[in-house]
Amino acid sequence: MGTAELSCASLAALLANASIRVVAVVTQPDKPRGRNLAAQPPPVKVLAQQAELPVLQPARARDPEFLAALRPYAPDLVVVAAYGQILPATILELPKHGCLNVHTSLLPKYRGAAPIQWSIANGDSETGVTIMKMDAGMDTGAMLSQRNTAITPEDNGATLHDRLAGLGAELLLATIPGYVAGEIQPRPQPMEGVTYAPKIKKEDGHINWTQPATVIWNRLRAFTPWPGAYTSWPAGTKIHTLKLWAAQVVELPRPAGDTNVATGVPPVVESGILPPGPITPKLYSPGEILQSNKEGIIVGCGKQALCITELQREGGRRLTAGEFLAGHPLRRGEKLG
Repeated sequence: MGTAELSCASLAALLANASIRVVAVVTQPDKPRGRNLAAQPPPVKVLAQQAELPVLQPARARDPEFLAALRPYAPDLVVVAAYGQILPATILELPKHGCLNVHTSLLPKYRGAAPIQWSIANGDSETGVTIMKMDAGMDTGAMLSQRNTAITPEDNGATLHDRLAGLGAELLLATIPGYVAGEIQPRPQPMEGVTYAPKIKKEDGHINWTQPATVIWNRLRAFTPWPGAYTSWPAGTKIHTLKLWAAQVVELPRPAGDTNVATGVPPVVESGILPPGPITPKLYSPGEILQSNKEGIIVGCGKQALCITELQREGGRRLTAGEFLAGHPLRRGEKLG
């Protein structure tokens, strides 16, 4: 049972294992996408059809009609990965060995819909995958196995997603034989350390420049590719939306004891951030463009600054800072919001 791209790695691994026979795939209904709003199948359905597997697509997993269609397959085990619906007890109790879930966090941390994104957004140094036996709660089932992976500065939502998808598939195959044989016993999740990872919303990508640059940088990485980190740019009589694709945190020199009383943010150098040059302190406000050249666009934050190196205007294409500035000048003193 799976829907999103992440579940394809687990299905592919199960299909490639000679000791496992996949009898059917359950996924969510096709949904309209694209400019023409044509119905598009979930990624896991495409893979299932390539493998010539029966595909069930109930609107609701608790519908009696779906249970009636699922029961004749008499599954020994149900594997769930990024399916997107809560399973009722009637399904959890149907397989001989229950339902196993591939969850992309180190439970009990980050129960919920978006553990990958929130682990990056919150600045975690590591995450991982958990194979658990599902119960009626939201990711509260007993754990069978876990595997860790570091979150590197180069990671974003897309790269970590792909790595965890592969890691989860590997751990799933390593866990199933011992679990079915009774050699791996489910252990309850600890009561301590429970956190939640709510579903990502479009507005989560809007940049709040009063936050520290490190926080903004983490959120930029976490929400790439969707919804992206974005900000508004008033140019003339029109307000444009800018999507940030790549950036780095800039440490700014400041004179001892000098601070902006109104905003609590430190002063920034008047020039010389890129490239090095004479330093003249100047107070700034969050969202203010401090310098822009082909090397990057430096924007003041609540603490430190962010140097934007790749960005995109709505309706445009992804550009380096130099390419963008050649057609859209961003001048020092302008405000992003």
